[in-house]
Amino acid sequence: MTGEMSPIEQAKFVAANRAAELVQDGMRVGLGTGSTAAWLVRRLGERVSKEGLKIRGVPTSTATAQLAREVGIEVVSLDQAGWLDLTIDGADEFDGELNLIKGGGAALLQEKIVATASDQMVVIADAGKEVETLGAFPLPVEVIPFGWQTTKLLIEEALDTMDVLGNSVTLRMNSEAPKVTDEGNHILDLHLKRIGNARQLALVLNQIPGVVENGLFIDICDKVVIGHGDGRVELRNLNEGTVEVGEPRSGDNLFSDLAG
Repeated sequence: MTGEMSPIEQAKFVAANRAAELVQDGMRVGLGTGSTAAWLVRRLGERVSKEGLKIRGVPTSTATAQLAREVGIEVVSLDQAGWLDLTIDGADEFDGELNLIKGGGAALLQEKIVATASDQMVVIADAGKEVETLGAFPLPVEVIPFGWQTTKLLIEEALDTMDVLGNSVTLRMNSEAPKVTDEGNHILDLHLKRIGNARQLALVLNQIPGVVENGLFIDICDKVVIGHGDGRVELRNLNEGTVEVGEPRSGDNLFSDLAG
């Protein structure tokens, strides 16, 4: 199957496969949203079917919930699950301290709630998502529909005082209508190019009336699994300061044993 994939899709595939190995029987697992997270959900579904893995999954979007049910994962709400053992999700960007930009799939609100209700958050991503400084990917901000244009103006004013290179703010559209999130809100995309102080920006944005949440995930991610187009996979543990690398090998099994 991997031979038919583009290098980027193969990188997502191997990252998701490696992250799925972190899930143990009996865990309560937050299930992320997006193309890389979808590979994870499918792989966990295989483990449920073939290995008898028993987990309860808390999806971060209606799309993820539907896929999880289709592959046989027990789906529960966060309120039903309580505190989670692990959340695995993708990212639009991550830096060397594992700070993230998320929200390209418009699910940042549920993603951040689920991630912060977990003992660990693991990000799965292709190598192209790693950046030296956050900000090339437009920063999503979820806002309530009422007065969203006023909220947009307030955000633009706030950006004038922030350490960023750009200050353009656009309303995310779905064809000719505004994109509507699972919570019934809109998404404003902030085209900042570079974010000099992500922690400060996250705090300032969430003080603006009408802002529900922003897509900066600061001090939330513990590990990142990075997939490469040639099948290599890298696991970085921020807390332990370790890096493990798995090399591809021939056949369906893409991984050798991880070496510290």
